[in-house]
Amino acid sequence: MKKVPLHTKIFIGLFLGVVVGLVFGPKARSIEFVGTIFIRLITMVVVPLVFFSLTLGTASLGDIKKLGRVGLKTFLYFILTTAIAITIGLLAANLLQPGAGLNEQVKQELFKNYQQAARSKVAVVQEKPSLISVLVNIVPSNPIKAMAEGEMLQVIFLALIFGLCLSLITPEKSKPILNFFDGINETVLQVVNLVMKFAPYGVLALLASIIGQFGLGILLTLLKYALVTILGLTFHALVVDGLLVRFLGGLKPGRFFKGTSDAMLIAFSTSSSNATIPVALECLDQLKVKKEYSSFVVPLGATINMDGTALYQGVAAVFIAQIYGIPLSLTAQATIVLMAILASIGTAGVPGAGMIMLAMVLKQIGIPLEGVALILGVDRLLDMCRTTVNMIGNMAASVVIHRSEEKNPPG
Repeated sequence: MKKVPLHTKIFIGLFLGVVVGLVFGPKARSIEFVGTIFIRLITMVVVPLVFFSLTLGTASLGDIKKLGRVGLKTFLYFILTTAIAITIGLLAANLLQPGAGLNEQVKQELFKNYQQAARSKVAVVQEKPSLISVLVNIVPSNPIKAMAEGEMLQVIFLALIFGLCLSLITPEKSKPILNFFDGINETVLQVVNLVMKFAPYGVLALLASIIGQFGLGILLTLLKYALVTILGLTFHALVVDGLLVRFLGGLKPGRFFKGTSDAMLIAFSTSSSNATIPVALECLDQLKVKKEYSSFVVPLGATINMDGTALYQGVAAVFIAQIYGIPLSLTAQATIVLMAILASIGTAGVPGAGMIMLAMVLKQIGIPLEGVALILGVDRLLDMCRTTVNMIGNMAASVVIHRSEEKNPPG
């Protein structure tokens, strides 16, 4: 009997989760704990995997010059794709006008149901650390504490420094450490493989809980906004990332998307870029992307590269402005592009970064922050979509960086 592929099992889990959520409604939340256990299991290996794989990857780059070159290419690629994503979001919202025609009764109902939650989101923006503070906090004062608390930027910084220093000492001294790290890294990857066998059940429980809690009613109320956002995200993933993978990465888009399907499904069901890192690295390994590039690009991208979230900023900002009847000039929309790029770096590692980024953008262009309440009802469902696009962008970046350094496509 032919073995059913993991991505097929996960997709079945997604479908059954939606069915269970619709049939049982709020009662479906009783199985949420199964999904929570799955997320905790996969999150459990994120810090050790990122630290050991990134240390090995950095050490294998060999010298400071190559590390600097790869780092600069990666950073510029992230800025470029983020700018493209936010521009797509703005174009889609301006052309399709998702905020036009939303009647006053629906608007007031959304405010009534989600205003309190919106206030708590806005309060977080007021407390948001400055960019300088974020830069200072990249350097860990206590490495063990950084790992224990899952401070990803600090873990990445530590791994980069450690890997760089391993490349600077003599091979006879560095080899035992690298072999030890390689053994731990392989062990952690085996843990990931074991946890992934549990993925279909975790995905089913997570989807059932979300659909049971929110239902499809709120999605229908904001259907036009949700569809415009999803349309933009789909275009960015399939067309922009697909073309970048094809022409800059030298990989056929079909092979890329098929090879990364497991990571996409995990990103969609967990809404967590960090939780998807282990699966993304495994997928890229299967695509023959060198670990020295994937282990550098993916953890960094999961923290600061948010194409899907940036695109959503554009759609959401224009949608809220349309509801309030506030016209957005070209200058205001250019400000949105710039703010989305800066916010993706400035909110790196901050929980709930997507909503914080949006509130920062709204504040900058003079739209009432309370407008966040208008979209909170579907935010959880759209978060699943934008997290998927975020991770597709990070995996595409790994393919592109691999080819730019090796001069040949993966495989």
